[in-house]
Amino acid sequence: MTRPDIVLILADDLGYSDLGCYGGEIDTPHLDSLAAGGVRLTQFYNTARCSPSRASLLTGMHPHQTGIGVLTGDDSPTGYPGNLQPDVPTVAEMLSAGGYQTAAVGKWHLASDVRTPNDSWPTRRGFDSFFGTLTGCGSYYAPPTLVRDETNVEHESNDPCFFYTDAISDEAVRNIEDSTGSEHPLFLYVAYTAPHWPLHAPEEDVAACAGRYDVGWDQVREERLQRQRELGILPEQTALSPRAPGELAWDETPDKPWQAQRMETYAAMVERMDRGVGRIIQALEAKGTLQNTVLVFLSDNGASPEELPHFEREMFVQRRDIFCPTTRDGTAVRLGNEPSIRPGPEASYTSYGRPWANVSNTPFRMYKKWAHEGGIAAPFILHWPERRLPEGTLCRTPLQLVHVLPTLLEAAGLDAHDVRAGGAPALEGESFLEDVAEEKVAVGSDRDLFWEHCGNAAIRHGAWKLVREHGSRWELYDLSVDPTELHDVSAQNTELAQNLLAAWCSWADRVGVLPFGRIEDLYELKGRPASEAAG
Repeated sequence: MTRPDIVLILADDLGYSDLGCYGGEIDTPHLDSLAAGGVRLTQFYNTARCSPSRASLLTGMHPHQTGIGVLTGDDSPTGYPGNLQPDVPTVAEMLSAGGYQTAAVGKWHLASDVRTPNDSWPTRRGFDSFFGTLTGCGSYYAPPTLVRDETNVEHESNDPCFFYTDAISDEAVRNIEDSTGSEHPLFLYVAYTAPHWPLHAPEEDVAACAGRYDVGWDQVREERLQRQRELGILPEQTALSPRAPGELAWDETPDKPWQAQRMETYAAMVERMDRGVGRIIQALEAKGTLQNTVLVFLSDNGASPEELPHFEREMFVQRRDIFCPTTRDGTAVRLGNEPSIRPGPEASYTSYGRPWANVSNTPFRMYKKWAHEGGIAAPFILHWPERRLPEGTLCRTPLQLVHVLPTLLEAAGLDAHDVRAGGAPALEGESFLEDVAEEKVAVGSDRDLFWEHCGNAAIRHGAWKLVREHGSRWELYDLSVDPTELHDVSAQNTELAQNLLAAWCSWADRVGVLPFGRIEDLYELKGRPASEAAG
């Protein structure tokens, strides 16, 4: 069989239930069509945060092994260096060694220095070309740190028609059109920034979502869960987790029109990304390669509850890599979440808040940064017609990011030993092509899955999950009967909990997990709040 093209698409801060094919009311026909023609994973996990997820996805290693345990801030030698380490090869380096043409488009966020080209930039980590942003977030109308290969091209956003989601889609399509065919198949990494804050969307896109969320977050969550049950994404007995402490019921919420507009804008961002995915599919069809393209879509972490400014205002507004105080025409940008600031336009810089993030993560509790299901459960779609995967099916095997790279290598017909430099550490995961091909339905798995981020931690073995929030005690859940983690059964299963903790500690020591308290101590000694240690 001719080696396939590989297109890996990553969304930013997209919740588990946002796509139509995962129960959402957001209009995502192109991603839904990929799901209908491929396989959806119902128990796939990321690392709970953007940079660690990207590091793990692209290397097949746990993020701590790559140098990016938190974000891209350089906290060495006390903490993590925040750079993708040179001794950990990327999937692009491996596929390139196997004869693939490689390109990256969109968000990188794997280098601590985003202004001076260095060994953590994409073009020095196996990608033949790169167009995108090196930082973690920013305006969709004028994104900071926009580069082409290694040259700053922020001026390209001066075009009044520029919108970053569209620019990512445009560049992805160009790479497909310019690909050379079977002799050098294409590996294309497309990393959208949507729907990460700021809430930016063209007015016509927001208008198309008008009125959709007037019923409020409580009803939308209930409706999503019902659709998830009907789709088979979740068991019929799945309970909806309660609202987070301190959050109001919709009926008691003031400023309802503004609150609804926040979610309308978020939905508009997802829908524009979906249209970009549709253009990528169309380009593959026009090229005649869609049937033999491994097309993967996933999200980097659970939905974000972050209010803006994300940390201390004076420091936030000085971060020129993520915030510009004026628009392209010189209008002052208004930062913050308050009813007087309308989300969507270039002159606003807002987010959608915790209650709507709770909707995006339906039915789970917790969010981005946490190792509870709401922080790590991700939509994952695999589409490869040539492989004849069972179309429209659900794979319930628990998997996480370290399993993606081995799967792509197997799809490419490459042996990791042949395309990895000598001395490189062994991959942490293994391919799951057999799992999806067999349409497995079992909740359990022999694989142990592990997480740690900012002191939030978890281990999953079969249906059992031991999890903690930083600074709190460990909790134990049986996900086969309690997928929303509502009933801690650690007191009834002390020996099991102890064994899982021992396994987690052994893993943490092996992969270089650093005690998060020591990183917090570092920030306090710098005269900065310990909360900033989490980025």
